[in-house]
Amino acid sequence: MPASAADGGAPVSMPAPVTILLVEDDEVIRRSVTMALERYGYRVTAAADGLTGLELFREGRHDVLLLDVMLPGLDGIGLCRRIRETSVDPVLMMSARGDALDVVSGLEAGADDYVVKPVDTAVLVARIRSLLRRATFTPAPGPAAGPVADPPGLSDRSGRPGRDRHARLFFGDLAIDTGGLEVFRAGEPVALAPTELRLLLEFAANPGIVLDRQTLLRNVWDYGWDGDSRVVDLCVQRLRKKIGAERIETVRGFGYKLRR
Repeated sequence: MPASAADGGAPVSMPAPVTILLVEDDEVIRRSVTMALERYGYRVTAAADGLTGLELFREGRHDVLLLDVMLPGLDGIGLCRRIRETSVDPVLMMSARGDALDVVSGLEAGADDYVVKPVDTAVLVARIRSLLRRATFTPAPGPAAGPVADPPGLSDRSGRPGRDRHARLFFGDLAIDTGGLEVFRAGEPVALAPTELRLLLEFAANPGIVLDRQTLLRNVWDYGWDGDSRVVDLCVQRLRKKIGAERIETVRGFGYKLRR
């Protein structure tokens, strides 16, 4: 039996359940998804339209946001954009059709991933767990790939250019703090969503090396199966806007690489 404060042992604190904000206008789907996720131990807050979902998002803290694309009032694309104005919380979009336009619009709005309805519960939970891992991961210990260029005046305490005492990697005007999980461009902080940060760290660990889309899906999105490469392309596009379009090079027919 676990020790407690009453019998002289240290109090045992249970981890807080993962909270999910579900925004889905179809009542049957909303209830079935809520029940399915609750069976897995998640705590679900549900809304039937985009504006209510936005209010709930602003009122409380949620670990994952699960948004339908087609919503009354404020649709899922608009809701995702509003969320991204102030938050980098993981966003999973749900599309009834899996239409290419829906998928692209959702990812361009800032979503981390998407699923097509009707979605198998096991697949949905796997995607949610993948998002949570990306949002809470810690880089593996050990030396990271070395930087190749420093902003003027930046060096370590020994005067050598490249990596400072806080283990920052430099690529032109881009600085990546691999320990503190912070990114700076020209000295200014860059706000990255968890998936964008994971993607950048994957590139930074392999500077100058071409990474194909399937490798990125496996290492960044934790896909154990062939995923949709559009997820990679759209995330790279968003990342380029934040760190500089020239920093990530497209190698046609193969993939992407971080410029040295």
